[in-house]
Amino acid sequence: MSRIGRKPIVIPAGVTVTVDEAAHTVAVKGPKGSLNSNYHPLMTVKVEGNEVLVSRPNDEPQARSLHGLTRTNIANMVNGVVNGYEKKLEIVGVGLRCQKQGSNLVMNLGFSHQVNIPDTEDCTIVWQDPNHFTVTGIDKQKVGQYAAEIRAKKPPEPYKGKGIRYEGEVVKHKEGKAGKGKK
Repeated sequence: MSRIGRKPIVIPAGVTVTVDEAAHTVAVKGPKGSLNSNYHPLMTVKVEGNEVLVSRPNDEPQARSLHGLTRTNIANMVNGVVNGYEKKLEIVGVGLRCQKQGSNLVMNLGFSHQVNIPDTEDCTIVWQDPNHFTVTGIDKQKVGQYAAEIRAKKPPEPYKGKGIRYEGEVVKHKEGKAGKGKK
């Protein structure tokens, strides 16, 4: 059996988990908001006491692969409505910076125009200083996707490392062009 899939998900105080087995959906409601998700019909999700248990019908490869995935997705939902998720990003490079104007993050990335990135209903951008900001929200997948979309506006280039990167991301540097020898 899947080691991750077998672990029960403990439901913290103030969180309610409801499972609709007919529609194969899980709804999690907590202090930071509520999340809904579908799960595969092969999986069985039950709420017993203050725990959520995920089980699979057999040891077929598809059921085995979905077991741990389903349990992890539900655990991420429970963690999201209690603690939330965040992705920290930083802007590296001379002249590259950002600032918050209302609900928009306005970035100067060396283009001929400024790049405006609005807050969405699922994710908010928290500005720290001209080179650091954080994407926060309760849905782990949406926070990661929105952070990746922001990073894609100017990904770090391999020669000087300039661009938007995740905090702590290591950019492999390439050596520049070798100069021609003297004749």
